[in-house]
Amino acid sequence: MVLGLLAFVGPNQGGFADNDIGPQIFQTGCLIGNAHPCFSKVSLLMIIAAIVVIALFLVAFHAPQVVPRALQNGMEAVVDFVRNAIVMEVMGAEGLRWVPFLTAMFAYIFVCNVMEIIPLINFPPTSRIAIPLFLAIVVWFSFNVVGFKEQGVGYLKSTLFPPGVPAALYILVTPIEFVSTFLVRPFSLSVRLMGNMFAGHLILTIFALGTAYLLLKPATFAFAPFSFALSVFLTAFELLVAVLQAYIFTILTAVYIGGSMHAEH
Repeated sequence: MVLGLLAFVGPNQGGFADNDIGPQIFQTGCLIGNAHPCFSKVSLLMIIAAIVVIALFLVAFHAPQVVPRALQNGMEAVVDFVRNAIVMEVMGAEGLRWVPFLTAMFAYIFVCNVMEIIPLINFPPTSRIAIPLFLAIVVWFSFNVVGFKEQGVGYLKSTLFPPGVPAALYILVTPIEFVSTFLVRPFSLSVRLMGNMFAGHLILTIFALGTAYLLLKPATFAFAPFSFALSVFLTAFELLVAVLQAYIFTILTAVYIGGSMHAEH
């Protein structure tokens, strides 16, 4: 909120210079270099998120106790959630070997998402398409490799020619299955995550800057508390969205990998 207020304090004496709003909201800037490729704020936050996740697991489990306390207890809850609510529900017992991969993915996406509401950061790296797209490509390679490993060439047959479909309809069904499985999945995974986090970041920014703008005008000062209260509510809501989007991405990953393990019957 303070940063939003400062954004309007300048030579225009608090005027709402709409031609300056774009850089204030969307600019992430190059920290090293001045052209593509460069090391930007998104790059830095991406690395920080990875370091945070690695540090949390290392500190929690470097000397595990029989009766977990504090951080170990919290991180075990995360692992149990992914194991029981995602892997066992979607993939079954044979999917337990994917628990470390899916747990790391869930934790990393959540940490990236929650940066949206952390003071002085207030930006989710997952609102930029590069990170969700990279994660989606990793998922795409994972479930296809598993499919060929478990089914061989039959993976393509079971995917493109689902059983129980009349032979004449394969002319229509096979192209649809190819596009939906091999093209749409990574696209939908990445765009869903990016779109939700971008929208949330944009909404929070608008209400923060709007509250600051209302505070600067005597005629609108009385409306500022209502805008501020709504921004607080939306911040709490975005925390829920951060968890939900990490869960959706992870459970869809489990669905895709689990589905590629066996041919449809």
